[in-house]
Amino acid sequence: MTEWVKALTHHGMGRLEDGTFVSRVLPGELIELGDDGAVRIIEPVAHRVKPPCRHFKSCGGCSVMHASDDLVREWKTGIVRAALDAHGIGAEFRPIHTSPPNSRRRAKFSGRRTKKGALVGFHAMASATVVKVPDCSVLVEPLKAVIPALEDLTILAASRKSEAQFTVIASEAGPDVWVETDKPLDAQLQVTLANLAQKHKLARLAWNDEVVVTLAKPVVTFGSAQVTPPPGAFLQATKDAEDVLVDVVSEVVTGVASVVDLFSGCGTFTFPLAQIAEVHAVEGSGELIAALDDGFRQTQGIKRVTTGVRDLFRRPLEPDELNRFDAAVIDPPRTGAEQQIQTLIKSSIAKIAMVSCNPVTFARDAKGLIDGGFKLNWVMPVDQFRWSAHVELVASFSKL
Repeated sequence: MTEWVKALTHHGMGRLEDGTFVSRVLPGELIELGDDGAVRIIEPVAHRVKPPCRHFKSCGGCSVMHASDDLVREWKTGIVRAALDAHGIGAEFRPIHTSPPNSRRRAKFSGRRTKKGALVGFHAMASATVVKVPDCSVLVEPLKAVIPALEDLTILAASRKSEAQFTVIASEAGPDVWVETDKPLDAQLQVTLANLAQKHKLARLAWNDEVVVTLAKPVVTFGSAQVTPPPGAFLQATKDAEDVLVDVVSEVVTGVASVVDLFSGCGTFTFPLAQIAEVHAVEGSGELIAALDDGFRQTQGIKRVTTGVRDLFRRPLEPDELNRFDAAVIDPPRTGAEQQIQTLIKSSIAKIAMVSCNPVTFARDAKGLIDGGFKLNWVMPVDQFRWSAHVELVASFSKL
């Protein structure tokens, strides 16, 4: 059966004329779809390219590596535009920024025991199969170099039936590894893990909710501050994208004396902004705020930083609390910040920089701000998860 590919969905799947979804095809291509699901490209389009990574066919981490950079940029910008269109929102778009290959500094690996040892990598597409990725075109070199350590950890943490998960950050002091496993930690295992960390020069090794050993503080730099995040903490996936987001957010709030940083994490925006204004950082995790506080205490030459631990979904900052500040930066998780938006529009804050990892909830929250008297000045998509279906963005709002 031959079919034309009509469009690329927001998940990176090709949609055929009859509504069937097919992976790794591109709009405008004529394909032959076998009864067994096998796909043959009969007429490729000019935007089809040779995937730069040899793991593309087996690994499920990248969905559009077969598409040209121009097509991916247009497609991801279109995802953001479609989300806004669904709410009747028109916007000026700045050009999308795409992080370069081999720039991902944070990744989550899966590990499984095998007859001969261990297998560490990413899952195949829509599968529980773990695929080795020693030459991954996304990861920074220190993350690829830590795979042998993860294989040794897999033998200790996983089984033939259950996987272990490893969240790894390429910190400035070396790999920061957080192991998630069903296997409990006992005294003998602690000794074994400490020796393993020494052998592989891991900066820090944590086993579930317990830090086993810290050989060097796994610091990351935000602005002029060095921060040690808790194990497995959220960071922007690439330093390249983080730098762009920080520059653009700083542009939005330039000229103000005070900023409230909502969903601050451990200081991604707090510390760069503290070079130009006083900042109050609010985050639901006490561990993240503790890391931020510690970073502030050790940093000289920046303006005052205050903090608060608060569940902004259940207890958003109220208008009277927000009125102390000239501008807000808000970087919520994928679910967005609907409740916090409702209090922001009732406050005296006149400038808002919003960062989002979900165009759908961003568009919903943007609609709330616009209905509450704000203008959407512009939107800038940021593609730090290169070759995936994921797209982030930053936007500027000002009160009319």
